[in-house]
Amino acid sequence: MERTVQDILASYSASSSLAEAYTIPAPWYTDNRIAELERQNVFSRTWQQVGRAEQVARPGQYITTTVASEPIVVMRGSDSVLRAFFNVCHHHAMTVMNEPAGHAQHMRCPYHGWTYNLEGELRGMTEFEGVCHFDRAQNGLVPVRVETWENSVFVNLDPHAEPLVDFLGALVRLAQPLGFGDLKFVERRSYTLDCNWKVYVDNFLDGGYHVPHMHKGLNSVLDYTNYTIENVDRCCVQSSPISIDDKSEASAAATRKGDRAYYFWQYPNFMLNWYEGYLDTNLVIPLGVDRCEVIFDFFFGDTSESQMPYIMKSIGVSEQVQQEDIAICAGVQRGLSSRAYRAGRLSVRREAGEHLFHRLLAADLKDIRAVSAP
Repeated sequence: MERTVQDILASYSASSSLAEAYTIPAPWYTDNRIAELERQNVFSRTWQQVGRAEQVARPGQYITTTVASEPIVVMRGSDSVLRAFFNVCHHHAMTVMNEPAGHAQHMRCPYHGWTYNLEGELRGMTEFEGVCHFDRAQNGLVPVRVETWENSVFVNLDPHAEPLVDFLGALVRLAQPLGFGDLKFVERRSYTLDCNWKVYVDNFLDGGYHVPHMHKGLNSVLDYTNYTIENVDRCCVQSSPISIDDKSEASAAATRKGDRAYYFWQYPNFMLNWYEGYLDTNLVIPLGVDRCEVIFDFFFGDTSESQMPYIMKSIGVSEQVQQEDIAICAGVQRGLSSRAYRAGRLSVRREAGEHLFHRLLAADLKDIRAVSAP
């Protein structure tokens, strides 16, 4: 007999201390009903990073994306106000803007030519004479909440959600000294992984537990014994001193600068990896119960031509770590589907961030606003 969603949710205890806790159970990573509940209760109600502020800095600039299966367009209006909308035409539901990013004088649906201004107001309908009881003012694009932090644009599908700065909480204060806003965008890379999105987040949050075993190059420049983990609000900050000696891998030693590395995770799916003069952001997007996309944006302090060899080498180090993580995550997903596995235990020394993630997720999935499922 198939277990109900309520039974699957009840099989995890969010009240257990870290020393007593188990991970969320395997069905949370493999059951399509859990994935649908996450779409409704997590991704439709949290602030989701959708792009960079520089992409929508001038009137007419826009970006398009998908959040919780909903098509979204973010547009800088002719009045210089940043707005976001459901990217859905009121006529026959076609997506209005169909490029990832660009610049436009207006928004025009390619299906039947309905036109909206940069503020989302319906301005033109082709061959629509004689239609009765039609109020143009009520047929503009439906707005979505949008706000910015540092160099990132976020949207939230929940009109009643708390402001972005409140949602980010401690991350704003903790990241402020690192000067994210002073870094310049260089490149984006995207990866499709054969795993549930939570597998990738778990891997990020294991407190460096897997680094000595799976990331030899990265491990050669981190002082693993002095790695720290701090949970504050919806944020986990992992940090390690940089320690370079004659045993360090050459490429990692040449590109991971400064005295300390910081790895931030913001619930549910946004991460920032910082070294002196360098930042990459990671956004994890569910594509299915056993597939996800991870988007990397790379930023550097000095982007002059003379620095490009260093920048490319630094991105190459990140690429190597990511390829190693892709293999890890695919292997974990296969194991989660095995009849031999139900749930695991957590390292008190290393996996406090994972414990925070699982408890926050459980609170959202068990929210009384959750849609009932059999």
